[in-house]
Amino acid sequence: MVPTQNTIVLADNMEFLPTLPDAFFRLIYIDPPFNTGKTQQRTRIQATATPNGTRIGFGNRRYQIHAYNSPAYADAFDDYLSFLEPRLREAHRLLTPDGSLFVHLDYREVHYVKVLLDHIFGRECFMNEIIWAYDYGGRSKSRWPAKHDNILWYAKGSENYVFRYDEIDRIPYMAPNLVGEEKASRGKTPTDVWWITIVPTNSKEKTGYPTQKPLKLLERIIRVHTEPKDWVLDFFAGSGTTGEACARLGRQFVLVDNNPEAVQVMMKRLYTAGVMIEAVARASCP
Repeated sequence: MVPTQNTIVLADNMEFLPTLPDAFFRLIYIDPPFNTGKTQQRTRIQATATPNGTRIGFGNRRYQIHAYNSPAYADAFDDYLSFLEPRLREAHRLLTPDGSLFVHLDYREVHYVKVLLDHIFGRECFMNEIIWAYDYGGRSKSRWPAKHDNILWYAKGSENYVFRYDEIDRIPYMAPNLVGEEKASRGKTPTDVWWITIVPTNSKEKTGYPTQKPLKLLERIIRVHTEPKDWVLDFFAGSGTTGEACARLGRQFVLVDNNPEAVQVMMKRLYTAGVMIEAVARASCP
């Protein structure tokens, strides 16, 4: 299959990826299951104002709360690396010579996956480990709370890759009085530690899909590592954040997921955002 338009694919990615042409995508971003050993699901609520509501809000207004489940997926693997390895080899084949792969993980598997990627891409093609830092949720009393994810960046070619430095979004200086008015007004470029908030519960961006990543995170990656009209692939597409970020930045995309509920979430999200999906391919799922 040679993509010609923004496409969402319902399929097992290992059945679909071999149908794509070599060296087609400038950027591949994936956010695979983290192997938490659990079923990933979030409970969503809807509050309806009513005089007899059981929950009291601002101004002593009463609300009735209705809970309903989000889409879910199993996140447990007997051999995680055996699951991931053939997919990462396909990613290497599908990248353009100057393309990049971003693999989004957490502390459970990132060290093992990095060794695997060193083998597939070559250690010289490892460019960065980006730390996405956030601050939400509970605080453990038995260890330092885990409040970051790890994103591994590998380039297809260590000497030739897209990195559009001038497109990096700037962030405020922590001590603006020390750098002067001009620098403070311009801001500074981020390091390999990115402080970006999660998608807030009450945000219009929120889809209800578990493990949804914020648009700002994907926009930073896509803006810097692709040119306008480039093709981007996400074959663990989940809530479709990659697709919306691509559309906002004038890139073209292929999104793949084997969960019909995820595809429904993506379709609704992109339609609401005014993104034209010219084709929805449907392939067999196990």
